[in-house]
Amino acid sequence: MDPLRQSSPGSSRPSSPRTPPCEMFDYVGIEAVLDQLKIKAMKMGFEFNIMVVGQSGLGKSTMVNTLFKSKVWKSNIPNLGTPTPQTLKLHSVTHIIEEKGVKLKLTVTDTPGFGDQINNDKCWDPILGYINEQYERYLQEEILITRQRHIPDTRVHCCVYFVPPTGHCLRPLDIEFLQRLCRAVNVVPVIARADSLTIEERETFRQRIQHNLRSHCIEVYPQKSLDEDTNDRILNSKIRDRIPFAVVGADREHLVNGKCVLGRKTKWGIIEAPTSKI
Repeated sequence: MDPLRQSSPGSSRPSSPRTPPCEMFDYVGIEAVLDQLKIKAMKMGFEFNIMVVGQSGLGKSTMVNTLFKSKVWKSNIPNLGTPTPQTLKLHSVTHIIEEKGVKLKLTVTDTPGFGDQINNDKCWDPILGYINEQYERYLQEEILITRQRHIPDTRVHCCVYFVPPTGHCLRPLDIEFLQRLCRAVNVVPVIARADSLTIEERETFRQRIQHNLRSHCIEVYPQKSLDEDTNDRILNSKIRDRIPFAVVGADREHLVNGKCVLGRKTKWGIIEAPTSKI
């Protein structure tokens, strides 16, 4: 429809797409809405559901604990005599994290067994099925006439995809899965165990992955549709330049120059985990 087209006589909507501001004669109190929303949000808290996908041994559990600086997930290290599971089984844990009065209900969903088999054909079906099932469950609750006051949100808000630090490019398994996954959920690809690569290898690997994402039309977070204004466009462009993020997980503190830092100790020194230099 032409935005310059005249509105009908009975319509109260202005013909211009930009509604001019209304002149106010006195204080109304609209700004108090922000305080009310803040009080309500602080009382109810927030929900965040994250899924981690990647092969075994890439440090997914450690990375989640590092990200939220707490023991959110306990890694299960298989014994040598333990056989590799033949099917992919999703497992979720939920914790309440509170910081300065702000409560976050965090749910982490792991996908043990993904990509660990010789034949990984359609190994992504259980993951996509789970994501779509949570969307459908939330939708069915929302369309009810007498729905709950607070609908439990089990939808996956973000999926962190761990790319093995091979230094080459995305594998066919990665490309096939990401093409399907990006249509269903926000995908954040990361280079797992990035400390195993040199700075030059890491940057070359990142550029190759970015080329793979563009050539195979894989749109990861933040998507182009989120560039609503100039500020968003500038910020999202900076984020896209750093994708995939290089991550290093650690669950132990070490003393460095009289200060305790969370990091991983090696023969050459200590790698500080929560840093923006990686």
